[in-house]
Amino acid sequence: MTVKKTQNLATDFWEETIYSQGRHLNLYPFDAVVSFIFRWRPREKALGETNVLEIGCGAGNNLWFAAREGFQVAGIDGSPTAISFARKRFALETLVGDLRVGNFLELPWGNDTADLGIDRCSTTCVGFQGQKVAVEEMRRVLRPGGMFFFNGYSEEHTSARSGEPLQDGRIANIHSGTLVGVGALGFNSKSQIEMLFENGWEILKLEHLASRDFSPQGTGIHAEWRVVTRKK
Repeated sequence: MTVKKTQNLATDFWEETIYSQGRHLNLYPFDAVVSFIFRWRPREKALGETNVLEIGCGAGNNLWFAAREGFQVAGIDGSPTAISFARKRFALETLVGDLRVGNFLELPWGNDTADLGIDRCSTTCVGFQGQKVAVEEMRRVLRPGGMFFFNGYSEEHTSARSGEPLQDGRIANIHSGTLVGVGALGFNSKSQIEMLFENGWEILKLEHLASRDFSPQGTGIHAEWRVVTRKK
């Protein structure tokens, strides 16, 4: 199965099974994204001159926050439902954003056009080879010195051991952990993270977070990577 075909299948799943059913149309930003934007934004630029680009932006919750704070924002997602939701929300609050339906493996923006890039667990849907393509596309569109926040799931996650391995490395039919019902996903090792950013990047932060739910209905271990890199 090719990387592009994998992307299409992931898009179809999220559009038909999740977004069009009113699921995961998130309203508020993830705390890690908020922290990244304010910690790593270019200090020499005004907020209104700083461009934030998110791949797999979904319903635009992270970009909604950034636009309200005064940043220029752009985002792409394969789901027409999610992008339509985001556009309507932006219009209702008179916010401006370049929100597009498309493939994050082939970004429609030019070289050296973004200051900050975000992948909040979106490239986990396309497997490791797809992640490599997406990371290289992000490097292309970031300006020299631009910062990228990569947030992906770890191989130590309970859900990584509770499904069926696919040829592209993703796990399908996940039946336990916190990631049940969101399709086939990839789970990264530390060595994979390092390979993703070995060419043309400087890793500034490589953080592994794991938490365990000990309640009677506990979901096991939720484990993820939070990586901050700079384009050389």
